[in-house]
Amino acid sequence: MSDDGTRRSAIADEPSADELARIDEQHLIRTRLEPADLLLVFGTREGVPEFLATISMLWSAHLFRYALVSGGPTWGMSETECTVLKRGMVEAGIPSALILEEHRATNTGENVLFSLPIIDRVLGRASIRRVACLGKICTSRRYPMTLHRHWPEVEKLLVPVNYFPTPRARWREDDAFRHRVVSEWRKIEPYKARGFIVDWEPSSASLG
Repeated sequence: MSDDGTRRSAIADEPSADELARIDEQHLIRTRLEPADLLLVFGTREGVPEFLATISMLWSAHLFRYALVSGGPTWGMSETECTVLKRGMVEAGIPSALILEEHRATNTGENVLFSLPIIDRVLGRASIRRVACLGKICTSRRYPMTLHRHWPEVEKLLVPVNYFPTPRARWREDDAFRHRVVSEWRKIEPYKARGFIVDWEPSSASLG
């Protein structure tokens, strides 16, 4: 679902002040931390320590009952993203039996499409009322938008993980941070047009 040529073009085209403001308001959001039936972890090779620290914090605060880690092999690595993240979660004290595994996904759409049958088989979607989507801060709103495309009924929370050395409030000042955010933001409209994602609005009560 990514195109290298499009990505380079988007990065080269510097955003206007209006576009930056819309990214702040519409994309780089987070929802209030509330107990979720399922934590859906969108796998990564970047920021693994930050991911694990956030997941461990959520578990310690009793903010999810089950987790599903989705992520396949990437960057020529022998272990899947799921394997690496689940091992760290177990080492942090989260019971292995409560962590569902998905080892094939290579993009956000596949994360959702390949995870739903696992949820159906192991938990049953009817038992899940609230899902917390956890993933990289640069992609932010696209995670629940993707899930909403395939599972509109469930309530969705968003837990973005900032693995950059710059705080979220200063993301515009960090070249790498800014380029990643703008690139991911500019995928939203093309992905909506292609039916990969749909509009999603968090409830006012869940915005943090």
